[in-house]
Amino acid sequence: MSVTHRVRSRSRTRTLIVCVILLALALLVGIIMIGSGDYPLGPDRVLGVLFGGGSDLERSIVLSWRAPRALAAIVFGAALGVSGGVFQSLTRNPLGSPDVIGFGTGAYTGALLAIMLVGGSYVATSIGALAGGLGTALLIYFLAWRRGSHGYRLILVGIGISAALAAINQWLVLRADIEVAMAAAVWGAGSLGGTTWAQALPAILVILPVLALTLAGGRTLGMLELGDDAAQALGVRTERARLILVVLAVALTAAVTAVAGPIAFVALVAPQLARRLTGGAGIALIPAACMGAFLLVTADLLAQRMFAPIQLPVGLVTACLGGVYLLWLLGREGSKRLR
Repeated sequence: MSVTHRVRSRSRTRTLIVCVILLALALLVGIIMIGSGDYPLGPDRVLGVLFGGGSDLERSIVLSWRAPRALAAIVFGAALGVSGGVFQSLTRNPLGSPDVIGFGTGAYTGALLAIMLVGGSYVATSIGALAGGLGTALLIYFLAWRRGSHGYRLILVGIGISAALAAINQWLVLRADIEVAMAAAVWGAGSLGGTTWAQALPAILVILPVLALTLAGGRTLGMLELGDDAAQALGVRTERARLILVVLAVALTAAVTAVAGPIAFVALVAPQLARRLTGGAGIALIPAACMGAFLLVTADLLAQRMFAPIQLPVGLVTACLGGVYLLWLLGREGSKRLR
């Protein structure tokens, strides 16, 4: 067995172990979250209900009230982790995530317009958020086009579009009626509170096939990391592949935003933490998905229980934790350049 083969085998084994541990931790935190609340249930009782046991009251609490939120946190976190991994890989920059580039802000703009024009129904808000996120992505992509789309150009154009959309969002909120402004503020905080099966299931049914398609494009993404010339030599139609991956990644972010609002920093942090745990040279999408699931479900548990009975929006928790990570990342990159 060659040295290269042994190194690859060890890397795959380490990646598999990290993914299994992260998924197990995410499920454990999800079970703890389902059991937390005014009617506490131990993990054994939660598992008993999930496998068909428990009283009628316990089944209602676990299956109807709490399970949708826990499942949404796990699936949405995985979607955000993969979306961030795609953009960080395409831009070759740890700051290249949907919330930094501005797709979450665009989704917020679409949701705001839907709330103001149509009345803020769940379906209208979801469609508005999806349309806003995808429209912003296409605008940024084509504005960044200069005989191809390159990483730093995407980030710089995205930051500029995000700033402009943030100003528009503020103007829309100031112009809106007080009821509309309050509804927009609640949605814009990013929260999984009150998530029901009627809200979670449609989003999950959209996210899962898109997630599968994106993960299937992981090999192409790895080729694009080698550079356009190398990728073209391997038979990849680079701009077409890049555009497809961008649309898929934005669809994941927009689907999450449509239900939960903009949840910041999970897409930024998850791929980098997963890369450090697996020891890989590039961004791997499956570990990023597992890390995203663990981060979001953990943040949502903290949002529920940190100041109980007061519940915080999970977006506030992820923003606080992500802000600390971003400061550390900027300091680390700055110290590297000073050496």
